[in-house]
Amino acid sequence: MIRKEKTLEMIKKHVPGHAFYPKSIRIKENSAFLIGKDSLKKYLFIISDKKTNSELDGKTIGKVSTDNNELFINKNNLIYNNLLKLKTVFFDLWPVTSEKNKSFGTGDRLGMVTVAHINAFKDRDIFPVLAQQSVRELERTQRNWKDVINSALWGYFEAGIKFAFGADADHIKETEDLKKAADAGFSMFTVDPSDYIEDISFFNKSEITKKYYSLEKLSSLENKYIGKSLTLGEKTYNFDQDILIPMVVKYKRAIDRVVSLYEFLKSYKKSDFDFEVSMDEIEESVSPLEHYFIVNELLDSNIGFNNLALRFVGRWEKAVDYMGDIKKFEAELKEHSHVLKRFGQYRLSLHSGSEKFSTYRLFSKICEGNFHIKTAGTSWLEALRTLAFSSPHLFRDIFNFSLDGFFQERKSYHLTTDTKNIPDMENIPDDKLFKCLDMTEPRQVLHVAFGSVLTSKDDTGKYLFRDGLYSQLFKNEELHYRYVTTNMVKHLDLLR
Repeated sequence: MIRKEKTLEMIKKHVPGHAFYPKSIRIKENSAFLIGKDSLKKYLFIISDKKTNSELDGKTIGKVSTDNNELFINKNNLIYNNLLKLKTVFFDLWPVTSEKNKSFGTGDRLGMVTVAHINAFKDRDIFPVLAQQSVRELERTQRNWKDVINSALWGYFEAGIKFAFGADADHIKETEDLKKAADAGFSMFTVDPSDYIEDISFFNKSEITKKYYSLEKLSSLENKYIGKSLTLGEKTYNFDQDILIPMVVKYKRAIDRVVSLYEFLKSYKKSDFDFEVSMDEIEESVSPLEHYFIVNELLDSNIGFNNLALRFVGRWEKAVDYMGDIKKFEAELKEHSHVLKRFGQYRLSLHSGSEKFSTYRLFSKICEGNFHIKTAGTSWLEALRTLAFSSPHLFRDIFNFSLDGFFQERKSYHLTTDTKNIPDMENIPDDKLFKCLDMTEPRQVLHVAFGSVLTSKDDTGKYLFRDGLYSQLFKNEELHYRYVTTNMVKHLDLLR
């Protein structure tokens, strides 16, 4: 019988030139499983009385005798198909839906730091969504849904801590992406109907009214709302056409789109899933009354959504803290909480949550611990912090490249970055480079360039930065993990 305490000793003796992760050791029947690495990549090692399973991508690399038994050492690649086989052996090794009121998503654009994220979640009453990626991020990094699941789940295996976790296919707009994400194994789906939200700020009242009467099923809406009153906290609203018409024009097509996406997913994915509706990628904040209208219409359409992301007042720029009047945000969020309490069937979701430290305690308190928060780019920046220490020359090259392309990259983000405030990197000593990662302007320049940094090639087809970046982070894994964990702990500590 293979014993866990002997596994590490055995594998080190018979597989030289590798480092192993003791926490990853799992024993199943008469087989031991663990993650190890050579100088270039990681592998799954299996010590078993059986040769390599023909269904696994790997090979037998040696034999060992113990307790009068002959055991085989198998070395397997960390690929998606091997995960599918392993999940039939280890039932915790797959994303599930959340059963907690609090949840937190951690994006990993490099697919390297799930272990660091897990370390930050230890002993916390909060559901971790370890695999989170948006369609836009996939396009920019040239990854796919299976890549995201694959890196996150092997990281979970490496960490050696067993708990329930989720996987969020974020900001999906098309049914084809829902299908592919469901096939890959995602447990949470965030749909983004922003292309269907009408920006009515460009229209006068008569134009808005004309658009309203071009819509269908108006009589049922008018019967539902006109002449009715609604009390939210200390405020009472009396629905009339002046209130209803702009809301319907602005949101009805988006709500219909959500219904269509949900119905497709429900019919396609036969198992349970978490469903989030994102109404945050618009210019103007969503009012509490609009919040009520959106939720009421979704529930009347039998949409079983778990989270709702709203565009809140103020500026939610990438990679930096909240920009705006925090008192105004607090007051508006309290009004939103009255809508949340009225229905009590979903959680408020905070997108662009990376580094929004000044809002976290308020968000947790006012939502009464009933929330979901998403971070993404912050772990990318901690990877670059690692690079600033391990390879200052490469860090400078990446920064200068990012700055050169910034005015193009910023077009798809809401940023107020003033590049005049960026110091000359060549004048900063190597041992002070990391401080750039604590400055607003350099952070934002580096944040939005992640896709180009990871995918740009020279004239010969060789990556400009990708291989060097991954190599440095692999060599300096302990430092990289420490920075990411420290950053995540700073986020999560504010949500106690």
